[in-house]
Amino acid sequence: MNLKELIIPPQGEGERVDRLIHRYFPELPEGSVRAAFLRRDIKLDGKRVAKEVRVQTGQQLRIYLPETEKEIPLAIIYEDADVMLVNKPAGISVEPDGKGGITLTDLCARAVREGALPAENVFLPAACHRLDNQTSGLCLFAKNAPALETMTEIFRERSLEKEYECLVRGIPKPPRAECRAWLIKDAKAARVQVLDHPREGAKRIITAYDTIETGPVSRLRIHLITGRTHQIRAHLAALGHPILGDDVYGDRMWNRENRTRTLRLCAVSLKIETDGRLPQLDGRTFSIPAPF
Repeated sequence: MNLKELIIPPQGEGERVDRLIHRYFPELPEGSVRAAFLRRDIKLDGKRVAKEVRVQTGQQLRIYLPETEKEIPLAIIYEDADVMLVNKPAGISVEPDGKGGITLTDLCARAVREGALPAENVFLPAACHRLDNQTSGLCLFAKNAPALETMTEIFRERSLEKEYECLVRGIPKPPRAECRAWLIKDAKAARVQVLDHPREGAKRIITAYDTIETGPVSRLRIHLITGRTHQIRAHLAALGHPILGDDVYGDRMWNRENRTRTLRLCAVSLKIETDGRLPQLDGRTFSIPAPF
């Protein structure tokens, strides 16, 4: 069994057991916690406890989880007192969504909790921007409220540079271009549509690409100038070069022919400029290799 253990700090006095678990172990999926209560595998001072019981300072809380519920490792690329930059694996959501399961936010919270003092009341990391569930790569989290406000504003202003790598069908012509179009969201269908003309509700998008390798499957470097929902995936598909592994905007049969079920899209570079608001980050470029 995997064991999670906590000595109740003063901040937890009077809290319900289930709510305290959510606050101090946010990396644990709700389903796993519910199952542990049903198995009676959550104990307070050595005694099995119901979820509605109120805790007291100094009590010992233990949560027993099956060995099959293995923890997902977190690849931290950079960390300081203000931010945490991590390499997100494909198939995990940045924040809770309909897919369920552990999130990247949960994993970052776990890392911060493990480095904190037992009674320390820490700020849980918050995402400064988003990546799709199936997209891998660099994702930035803030570790305090001022840093979150600063970096959220910087991402909103697009005063930083984000680059991606992807594998696409065919050879783009020309090999390098800055493409402009309009994108409109269909919230009910959870997807977007790319248009070659403006329309009510549509937003302008700009996607620049540079071809690195050519062939039946080409490798592109993408400079994301605007950052809309599913922009890279939908825009490249509209240009006739869907991303390998994209069953939503791409070609499922082609994906199967290439034996690929995961999206070949990765955020590989992030250049940050904060104009002195977070000086340790100014002018820095963080890069990782694409995992494909």
